[in-house]
Amino acid sequence: MDPKHSGNVLKHLEKQKELLMEAYRSMSHELRGMQVEEEMLMRKYYEFMTAQEKLNVPKISANVKENENEEPSEAGALVVANKEEQS
Repeated sequence: MDPKHSGNVLKHLEKQKELLMEAYRSMSHELRGMQVEEEMLMRKYYEFMTAQEKLNVPKISANVKENENEEPSEAGALVVANKEEQS
């Protein structure tokens, strides 16, 4: 390599280094933001799943009578069953 061009090559390499560091900082910042967002979403998902377990999910039963004297509805009724009743 010609010594008279080494100054230009050095400036070019320094500029490339600055651009790479700027890209690195930008990507690191974006990654941190995504990690925070992921953690927030996972916490919300955990809260949602915990709430689903605590709630008694309604079940459909076609054999439930609204009154003792009436026939069962063909559409069915929503019946809440807890874990002991399901067993």
